[in-house]
Amino acid sequence: MTRRLPFFSLLGVGVLLGGWALGQSGPNSKGNKGSTPPAASDVEMVERVIAARKEDDGSLKRLREHYLKAGDKLHLQWIEQELLNVHLVYKPSYNLDIQDVPPPTLEAKLNVKEANELFALAKKYKDKGLGNDYTLNQRRAEVLLREVLEKYPNCDKIADAAFDLGDIYESRACKQYDRSARYYERASQWMKGGRSDARMRAALIYDRQLNERGKAIELYRQVTEHDTNPDHLRTAERRLGELTANRK
Repeated sequence: MTRRLPFFSLLGVGVLLGGWALGQSGPNSKGNKGSTPPAASDVEMVERVIAARKEDDGSLKRLREHYLKAGDKLHLQWIEQELLNVHLVYKPSYNLDIQDVPPPTLEAKLNVKEANELFALAKKYKDKGLGNDYTLNQRRAEVLLREVLEKYPNCDKIADAAFDLGDIYESRACKQYDRSARYYERASQWMKGGRSDARMRAALIYDRQLNERGKAIELYRQVTEHDTNPDHLRTAERRLGELTANRK
């Protein structure tokens, strides 16, 4: 059964992570080496697409307010349905360094009630349902988790939100492996000593899905230095041996 996301929860999100400035991009903003690296010339066009999404979202919200004040129930119903559709539609990230992945320098400091509530609501949708319901619930969870990062970038839920986003983007509902790996990396960077599978998950994606051997080697080495899970250590050591041997 599909869980219905309250209209105002989605209405407040707007275009996902529209607040991240270009200057806040991560360390790979110059020369992204992903499996499908964005061309340097795409920056201006991607920024225009993001701006157009924001303008479309804002126009729909203003029209909704008009119908709400006018008491036009039929048109209000139409516009709310369109807004929900806009917020739930698949929006790929054409360049991860443009208003998508937050910087590694964020610090999880504050216990914020509103962030906790958003995160808890996201967990109610994540991985729930079958078929189309599953896909829609993954999208609902994604919207809410990204809202946590956008609105509360210093709350103590950012590492958990990033890990769950990595899991969603890796899932069969998305299969956005470059995006998934980057969010797993952020989860490990923001966790600051906490136990997490994020670093290992990122390493495996760079190794198996993106064929980025250099990045995989870097992360496997971090696993051997910081992880305490015996299975992770064995896998990391084995793959390091295989990947470095192939380089010789």
